[in-house]
Amino acid sequence: MSAVSDTAPRLAAPKPRGGIAQSIADSLVVARRNLIRMSRIPEMVIFGLIQPIMFVVLFSYVFGGSMNIGGSTDPDVYRNFLMAGIFAQTVTFATAGAGAGIADDMHRGLIDRFRSLPMARGAVLTGRTLADLVQTALTVVVLAIVALLVGWRIHEGVPKAIGAFALLLLLGYAFSWIGALIGLSVRTPEAATSGGLIWLFPVTFVSNAFVDSSQMTPWLQHVAEWNPFSATVQACRELFGNPGVSESTAWPMQHPVWASVIWSVVIIAVFRTLAVRKYRSAA
Repeated sequence: MSAVSDTAPRLAAPKPRGGIAQSIADSLVVARRNLIRMSRIPEMVIFGLIQPIMFVVLFSYVFGGSMNIGGSTDPDVYRNFLMAGIFAQTVTFATAGAGAGIADDMHRGLIDRFRSLPMARGAVLTGRTLADLVQTALTVVVLAIVALLVGWRIHEGVPKAIGAFALLLLLGYAFSWIGALIGLSVRTPEAATSGGLIWLFPVTFVSNAFVDSSQMTPWLQHVAEWNPFSATVQACRELFGNPGVSESTAWPMQHPVWASVIWSVVIIAVFRTLAVRKYRSAA
């Protein structure tokens, strides 16, 4: 009896994509997955909107009349001074949520499943941070509407205002990589939330966001002026045409737009590298 061997035709292997193309495609898939998840849990978005709205109302109407901005204690002046700080605080506080989300994926073993797939190593984190950026942009839009209702106005035209919002989103995206690193470094989502807020409070409050930094003690004023958060706040005030333009001689306060871009790019470069390295070794 003769043995008949049937050899199945070999399928042509798909042409491999380049590293950058694969990373972009995988990142967009992960981002879509996270956006779908957010849409199915609307309370995540709702609670993210409530906090900044509360800050606007509380700071505007509780502290507005007692703040001295450029020699004026007019609450309307303070509201316009305040909003750049509230916008910046909103995009940075989203960092805690990003860290908690990644820590939750780690806790449930989802990160391990992603690591077993033939996908770019940084795609999981990039997709997550992009999805958080979309949620942050939605929050900023709603917050801007609320700010307009309480009396905030822009005075330098729409193009410059768009530039200011772009700087805010760039800062938020940069800080989300810090949240990603924290989320990969802790064991529970609760720890990621706490760890994300511990460092955010001094960063946002030791700045020019809520008070004029010139009224601080000299050493604290120096820290506030070189704070990356302060650079973005100052840049937004200039682009919005709001009061509070600093007379400081510190370089970030003299060139806040450039300082904001440089700080954000440096933070992304450093913490994305650290987060991807941590992701590769995380278990």
